[in-house]
This record gives sequence, C-alpha cells and structure tokens, in this order.
Amino acid sequence: PPMPLPLPVGILRLPRGPDGSSRGFCPESPRARALLGGSPPGGSRLPGVRAVLRECFLRALGAARGRPSRFSLRSGIRVDAEFGAADLEFRTLQVDSLRTPLGVEAAALLRGGDVLGFSFLI
Repeated sequence: PPMPLPLPVGILRLPRGPDGSSRGFCPESPRARALLGGSPPGGSRLPGVRAVLRECFLRALGAARGRPSRFSLRSGIRVDAEFGAADLEFRTLQVDSLRTPLGVEAAALLRGGDVLGFSFLI
C-alpha cells in the first residue's frame, strides 16, 4: 500500500539530467550509485526507483487539485491560489483565484520555471 503523504506536502523539482531533456540524475553518477547501492546483477534498479518517485509525484499533484496552495516563486514572492493542473513536463501550472500583491486573478498560468515549490494542506 502507498505510504501516507506528510503534511504539508512540498514539491521538489528534479534538476535536468545530463542529456538536457530528461529530469533526474545520471545513472552512472556517484550519487545514483550510492542511492542504488551499486548495480544489481541483471541490470539497474534505477527505472524502478524513478517509477516509484514519479508515482508519488503524480499522487501529490492529484491530491493538490482544487485545494488552496501556496507557491514560492523564483523572484522571492509567495502567492496563494487554488491548484488546478500541470502539463506533462510541469512547465505550466494552471491555478484559480490567484492572490498576488496586486490583486486576485480568477484564472492564471504559472510558468514551472518560476515556481521553486508549492505546498498545500491535505
């Protein structure tokens, strides 16, 4: 059974991979080898680890849908909104009732690159 999510749930963006298009770490890096404890016979456990992390990430996004959330932006500003959805690559986030220092927007798109993280209460 899936493990319960801690409260509040923080979303951490993984860095770009070595090929520039993927997210995550190079499977040959010292960090990946330490995480995986070396390469087991018959192949790497990295795909399984990535699948579990991706599933947890998608569960967190599903739990956030429709909930009030706080977004920390790269500019140092924190804004509150109701989380709606994210695109496949997490480049754009759709939010409702975005409360900014300048007022409230009924609906808005946040660039994923501007969002350092977001949290919400379950």
